[in-house]
Amino acid sequence: MLVEVKNLVKRYKDLLAVDNVSFTIEECEIFGLLGPNGAGKTTAINALIGMTRLDSGEIKIFGKNFKDHELDIKRDLGVVPQDLAIFEDLTAHENLCYFGRLYGLKGSLLKERVEEALKLTGLLEKKKEYPRKYSNGMKRRLNIACAIVHHPKLIIMDEPTVGIDPQSRKHILQSVKHLNKMGATIIYISHYMEEVEEICKRVVIMDQGRVIAKGTKDELKALMTSDQRVVIVLSALNYTLVDNIKKLSGVKEACVNGNELTVVSQKNSKNLHRIIDYVTESSEIIALNVEQPSLETVFLTLTGRSLRD
Repeated sequence: MLVEVKNLVKRYKDLLAVDNVSFTIEECEIFGLLGPNGAGKTTAINALIGMTRLDSGEIKIFGKNFKDHELDIKRDLGVVPQDLAIFEDLTAHENLCYFGRLYGLKGSLLKERVEEALKLTGLLEKKKEYPRKYSNGMKRRLNIACAIVHHPKLIIMDEPTVGIDPQSRKHILQSVKHLNKMGATIIYISHYMEEVEEICKRVVIMDQGRVIAKGTKDELKALMTSDQRVVIVLSALNYTLVDNIKKLSGVKEACVNGNELTVVSQKNSKNLHRIIDYVTESSEIIALNVEQPSLETVFLTLTGRSLRD
């Protein structure tokens, strides 16, 4: 495992911000960390980068205990904070040179890495411009470039696409995928569930300082429902058809709304083909949708609120 987090505890007076949090992250995966505001995500991440001292627990990164090897570990970390960490009075190129030198880059290697980071984030043609002239999306991309110029093994991205245009969001997601293909492990924190659905392999959901669910996206979705919902729009409907469908093995409910038939079955009942056979005997199917649980559904069910609340 590239990251091992065991039994983290952090209190702020009477507030238990992190309550025995544990998770692992595999090498070369994109790992999603989700939770509503106040869930403890920021405290946990700050512990991973040495900005918060824990009351108890253990963190290992790259197989090393963070407490004993903090400086060595930080050399291979890249952090993209939610608040922009760039210099407005330096050009994009100068920003990258500054951050590259902080990690010991110099000479031809520094030049090579700066050009590479600019190209990856789509800022190469704007490298001589000052960030104050950039759009919010371009500033976010520069923020990422500054965090990856030294080729970190582990990249932590905290809301990297907040408040930007769709084109920049698409560019950033493509950059995240490219960095992952290059061998980087990424911890991705976002309020946009569709982003997590698209790029993350495994997900941890936190609430009130605790890990309340973790696993692959499919594993989390499987936890949420024991039912399968099929919605069929028909050219015509009759109640004899509905009564017959209710008698099928595994069907728990069948209801009608106009020409729309909704059938709820036990998960894995494998009766969809029989439902379709019954329907097509007496009517024409105009549309059919098998509703699948989403991460948004999982999150709402577990926490009782949407991710953006």
